[in-house]
Amino acid sequence: MSAGDELDDTRAPLLDHLIELRRRLLYCIGALLLAFAVCYYFAETIFAFLVQPLLAAGQKRLIYTQIFEAFFVQIKVAFFAAMMISFPVIANQLWQFIAPGLYRNERRALLPFLLATPILFLTGASMAYYVAVPVALHFLLGFQGEIGGVTQDALPSIGNYLSFIMQFLFGFGLSFLLPVLLMLLERGGIVTRQQLVAARRYAIVGAFAIAAVLTPPDVGSQLLLAIPLCILYELALIGIWFTERRRARETAATTASE
Repeated sequence: MSAGDELDDTRAPLLDHLIELRRRLLYCIGALLLAFAVCYYFAETIFAFLVQPLLAAGQKRLIYTQIFEAFFVQIKVAFFAAMMISFPVIANQLWQFIAPGLYRNERRALLPFLLATPILFLTGASMAYYVAVPVALHFLLGFQGEIGGVTQDALPSIGNYLSFIMQFLFGFGLSFLLPVLLMLLERGGIVTRQQLVAARRYAIVGAFAIAAVLTPPDVGSQLLLAIPLCILYELALIGIWFTERRRARETAATTASE
């Protein structure tokens, strides 16, 4: 068979993959646009939910200093909400695209991680909304009052507040995906459980460094992120230990059957 014939034989599958990829991307974009349209209609309601921690902290006023700021805040709120709502559809389309190229055992190993991702993200975002954000706001708004005979009032803009709370929600949500990342790295042979155990002290330092970047400079907010990260690291090690035992049993059973 000539090189030209081999090229012709591989061209059709490649085109099929590209066509399939385009179809999956169109589904993802369509789901995102539909979710965005719905979320934009309810943007004020969604933002009203996001400002509840601010109201609970005693701050009842938000301002905007730029003409288009309030409009762009609604756009951002709708986009962030649409990303979260459409994530199951996007994840499903990604799975439908890559699953046919995986072996059965690979599909069985990857699917739990895919299912755990939105659960862990929502857990982290919920912890940020209900615990970390109120603690941070209590600390940051505590600077109001009389200072040297001058009254110092907090007048946060809606754009700054949205960036503030989204930093918390996405920071905590992504940080809670640490077990999925570590278990995928171990599953892919990039790291081993022994290496992760040996790197525990560095992981603790890294957890506090991440918390220092993603949270305000108060100790309470940093501990609320750093401590769960350390716990999640240990849970990932336990999960890897169980998967190693299961793989060892499957290997032993396969060897015995042969």
